Amino acid sequence: MFINKSKNGLNNICGKNIMVLRKNLKLSQRQLAEKMQLIGIDIDKNAIQRIECDKRFVTDIEIVAFADIFNISIEDLLK
Repeated sequence: MFINKSKNGLNNICGKNIMVLRKNLKLSQRQLAEKMQLIGIDIDKNAIQRIECDKRFVTDIEIVAFADIFNISIEDLLK
């Protein structure tokens, strides 16, 4: 049976990077969710928390939005 997870068993590979970038900007999870909502991504604080803990998948649309908010490339977000 195929399991859709990264090699380490987590649901995404960018969650830790998102957490570090968010903290570097001194944003709360709620503030980051609000920034995402302002650009049309329907996400809340709880979803941000689950992404950062690698418990939630991240869509390609969300990855592009996160990269835009943090002003980094998608490749850097996924490293």
